[in-house]
Amino acid sequence: MLSLFDGAPPVCGRRGGKGEKGTMNNKGDRSAPKGQEFLKPGGTDTNGAWNDEILAEFSHGFENLADIEPAVSIFGSARIGPGHPYYESTVQIARHLAEDGFSIISGGGPGIMEAANRGGVEGGAESVGLNIDLPHEQIANQYQTRRLFFRHFFARKVMFVKYATAYVVMPGGFGTLDELVEALTLQQTGKSRRFPTILVGSPFWDGLMEWFRETLLGFGTISAEDLALFRVRDDPAEVVREILDFYREEFGEIPAKSRAREF
Repeated sequence: MLSLFDGAPPVCGRRGGKGEKGTMNNKGDRSAPKGQEFLKPGGTDTNGAWNDEILAEFSHGFENLADIEPAVSIFGSARIGPGHPYYESTVQIARHLAEDGFSIISGGGPGIMEAANRGGVEGGAESVGLNIDLPHEQIANQYQTRRLFFRHFFARKVMFVKYATAYVVMPGGFGTLDELVEALTLQQTGKSRRFPTILVGSPFWDGLMEWFRETLLGFGTISAEDLALFRVRDDPAEVVREILDFYREEFGEIPAKSRAREF
């Protein structure tokens, strides 16, 4: 198995070593012009190289994550740091899940992502970071036992959902909302299996939940049963218990590392 932790991290389809302009290195290159995409509509002059790079990202992810199941993907803001109650709750949730045999997957950056990987390491599990090249904010955290780098959000998203037994969604911004709605859409449309999607922190999420109920449901753009695709919890122990209960019901008492499945 290729080690993705020490030295210059492999980047899907290219190397991201220190000093290479336009890629994110171990410290995170905040300028990273190659982190920008879709700067103009259309254009076919680079389609061949783009296709090759996308294929390489998918292949790299599949090859290096094939043995991490069962796993839980944890999402949240890069801007919520150590000492904040949500950061500490994330560490606690990830640590207990890791102790119970789950690998932990995060976006690899700071804030809540760091807290998730930190809890995974403290619990003795594989602590996976799916890092992304961005023009700003993405700095790879130090708590990753397995570190992958992506340029394309869509390839990275597949890795989050393909290997996840559950999603834990901590407070976050647009990126967190994107991952949440993607998971709900996949489940609602039957494109993925149903799995626990747990939002943590009712004071943060209550406004969105009210909008779901009053506006989306009120206008008929979702169905009442769609509201059962997720739940909101505040107690870290309850989050862990619900994931364990789901896993036991689906797969048995003890997480099985050899289990593999299609998403």
